[in-house]
Amino acid sequence: MDHRKNWLTRLDRIAKPVFQSLADKQLKLKMPVEHHPTVYDRGKYAHLEAFARTFAGLAPWLELDPAHLDNIEQSLHQTYRQRAVECLGASLDPKSPDYCNFTTGEQPLVDTAFLAHAVVRAPEWFHSLDRPLTDHLIQALRLTRRIKPFFNNWLLFSAMIEVGLFILTGECDPMRIDYALRQHEQWYKGDGVYGDGPSYQADFYNSFVIQPMLVDILRTVRHLDTGWEKMFDPVIQRAKRYAEIQERMILPDGSYPPLGRSITYRCGAFQHLAHIALLKALPENLHPAQVRCALSACIARTLDAPETFDDQGWLRIGLCGHQPSLGEQYISTGSLYLCSTAFLPLGLPPQDPFWIDPDLPFSSQKAWNGTDLQADHGIP
Repeated sequence: MDHRKNWLTRLDRIAKPVFQSLADKQLKLKMPVEHHPTVYDRGKYAHLEAFARTFAGLAPWLELDPAHLDNIEQSLHQTYRQRAVECLGASLDPKSPDYCNFTTGEQPLVDTAFLAHAVVRAPEWFHSLDRPLTDHLIQALRLTRRIKPFFNNWLLFSAMIEVGLFILTGECDPMRIDYALRQHEQWYKGDGVYGDGPSYQADFYNSFVIQPMLVDILRTVRHLDTGWEKMFDPVIQRAKRYAEIQERMILPDGSYPPLGRSITYRCGAFQHLAHIALLKALPENLHPAQVRCALSACIARTLDAPETFDDQGWLRIGLCGHQPSLGEQYISTGSLYLCSTAFLPLGLPPQDPFWIDPDLPFSSQKAWNGTDLQADHGIP
């Protein structure tokens, strides 16, 4: 199996309607907004949700040097780089029909943070943008400072926006970053898992938000503060342990326990495992090839079911097909595009061991096939 080709095909299927429509300044015209039947305002947020979340998954691949790619992938890569520029212009220009909402309600804080995470994941590419476009992006990030985060994982959204601003301008508000980092230290529960706020919740928010943002915030700005520098190694060790937990949660057929909130983000539940693979920070007992096979199985299981996409190619609410009752009141069509973050390892070149090493069974396959495997363990 050519895993990379399959991943690119699936990611293109996810991203194309969003990026092509927005590049043409027709996202608000073309994108349906499926939502909970008791909620009527998700259209104010859905377009930035779809764009920013897709971009957060695409960014490491866009950052990749095209010299590493074959001709077919180079062509697709160049197409998405160009579309990304056009999408930024359409979403950030107040005169554009697709100008996105960065100020009304609380939700723009969330998705502006995912846009900032794209900046963190592709800093060289963002530095190559024309100055007027960069200025619009900086203005949009700053606009969200007026939104007060909730006392939970949302603190990381404010912090991530500041890190994006630091990359683009060299300046940030360190208090917003420090507050988020220190609170999450207080919320660490043990064995690589953080609470979402003071309490633990059995869901995938350690992967949807908490661990990927903690790791990338500290990777990017830890040099600015000695306290942040001291946090980095413990955070990485916890991240490695949580990557082990995530790999073991993917069952032999690529399914996983449908626990907790936001399960309609599908394979985005394994953003953290994909992120640690991208950073080449997997623990020694996780071979990159077995992680590739586990993620491939999960991507296929959650994206290939009938009725996952509508007739125009837009994602529909569900985990395995179209299951609208799984969508909470804050879920809409735009929210679903967090599934793109499962594809982060596409930011590794095709020659990396993640892509070229022979397939290996992942942990649950070994366990349920009767193969001997190493016992699991915990950390403080």
